[in-house]
Amino acid sequence: MSSIDSVIEAVFAPLSAVLSSIIFVELPIFGGVPVVVLWLMLAAVFFTVWLRFQPITGLKHSIAVIRGRYARKTDPGEISSFQALATELSATVGLGNIAGVAIAIVAGGPGAAVWIALFGFFAMSVKMAEAALGSKYRRVLPDGSTLGGPMYVLRDGFAEIGWKRFGVVLAGIYAVCALIGMLGGGNLFQANQVTMIVSSAFGENSVIGQNNWMIGAALAVIVAIVVLGGVTSIARWTSFITPFMAIAYILSVLLIIVMNIGQLPSAVAEIFTGAVSPQGVTGGAIGVAVIGIQRALFSNAAGVGTASMSFSASKTKDPATEGYTAMWGPFVDSVVVCMLTAVAIVITGVHRHGSPDSDGVVLTAEAFGTVTAWFPYVLTAVVFLFGLSTMLSYSFFCEMLATYIFGPSKGVRITFRIIYVLSVVVGAAISMDSMVGFADATTFLVTLPNLLGLYVLARVVRYEILRHRTRVAVGTVSEVDEDLRVGMGDHTPTREQTRTAEMEAIRLDEHETAVHNRLAADPDWPHYSDERSPGAAAADGAAGADGSSGSHATG
Repeated sequence: MSSIDSVIEAVFAPLSAVLSSIIFVELPIFGGVPVVVLWLMLAAVFFTVWLRFQPITGLKHSIAVIRGRYARKTDPGEISSFQALATELSATVGLGNIAGVAIAIVAGGPGAAVWIALFGFFAMSVKMAEAALGSKYRRVLPDGSTLGGPMYVLRDGFAEIGWKRFGVVLAGIYAVCALIGMLGGGNLFQANQVTMIVSSAFGENSVIGQNNWMIGAALAVIVAIVVLGGVTSIARWTSFITPFMAIAYILSVLLIIVMNIGQLPSAVAEIFTGAVSPQGVTGGAIGVAVIGIQRALFSNAAGVGTASMSFSASKTKDPATEGYTAMWGPFVDSVVVCMLTAVAIVITGVHRHGSPDSDGVVLTAEAFGTVTAWFPYVLTAVVFLFGLSTMLSYSFFCEMLATYIFGPSKGVRITFRIIYVLSVVVGAAISMDSMVGFADATTFLVTLPNLLGLYVLARVVRYEILRHRTRVAVGTVSEVDEDLRVGMGDHTPTREQTRTAEMEAIRLDEHETAVHNRLAADPDWPHYSDERSPGAAAADGAAGADGSSGSHATG
């Protein structure tokens, strides 16, 4: 171990041990269930029911939203909803879908895959709530750039209901812990894992294998080219890389299935029967469920708050649209990619000789090797892209957190981007054992304030979602004209479109002011007291939207 690694180990080992023992404390049931997993499970089920099963009832509508049919190029924001989704998927679709699924199957049997997919479905509603609130409480700066995330939801959302100080404290805790965790897990760890994979491909005794910093330097150059351009550059690259790497991986797995097609019926049967009648798993069927659910929630990061940041940059005036886009993240991550990985592992039988201590990437590589001897190199290339895209997305998340803590000045942004790029080289060259444990613990620590914020503002988010669906159903919200709609990538308005939007905004503002003045002068119009906050009105509106008592709501 190098002197640098020794210093890192000495600093982070005790911190990691203490924090992990608190965050991942287990209840002695069904073989041990981490409390944080129960916290995430409860939120996933609650918001699925609370939002009236939107992953099912709103599925068709969400496709039109993703295609940009309900957002104008002149709406506030920096990127399209599709680009925001690509950024979010870049952050969540990664090594967890490959290595994590393989280990879950080895530990819990093939049936774990069913529970991964099932709770991927429930996690869709958590992402929907995160994204909708992230868009609602974002800040749009004079230059058109945006600031958003759970810290703004907690600070400003709680202020609306009279909990300002509590919201500020929670927002500060979230920002600091998330910055540490995401910088460690989204930058240092990803750079380290990509370096190990590339080094292994070249051989440990090669020049590259003996000088991991060279791989880190090459990675840093790639990251710098993208990251220094800001969120629009990141979104442009991730919207290209994410579909490419996902399609490449899916096609590769489908080829594995075709090459082993004779074993497909038995593999599918083994997966589904293993979900309810596992063999040799601590805790029985519930134990398998816990393993699968834990992997699903850890993989798609529902509850961590990244969706709130990704979709705060989208062009829209209606927060609900971002919720409908964001809910596709866990579906692609946990239902599609994770399930395909599981089928590839089970159909090839590589899980039978694995152990919970096995390297998940190695097991998946063995499954790829059943096609032909060189096919594992395809997996190496895909894993490289997964790691790279994760680093790009997390640079945006970390920058949002840094600007909340230190201020949104240009100097802060540039300084942080430089630090982030240099950290890639560091992550590639050092050991990560204790640092990873510390980053994991701090990352899941933020689920406590983030989900607490979602619960407190649950009526607000339901109001936004159900109001949008109602307005679409009755025709007060219609699809935007094709030449003005954002689409999936082209979101820059022409000068004429911008000028027209500015004139319309002025006209609407003048009309609103005139109506306000008329109503204020009317003694017969009911006036609310100054203590009545917009958040309270929105909460009342949420109650009214679902058929319970409620009065007026803010628009």
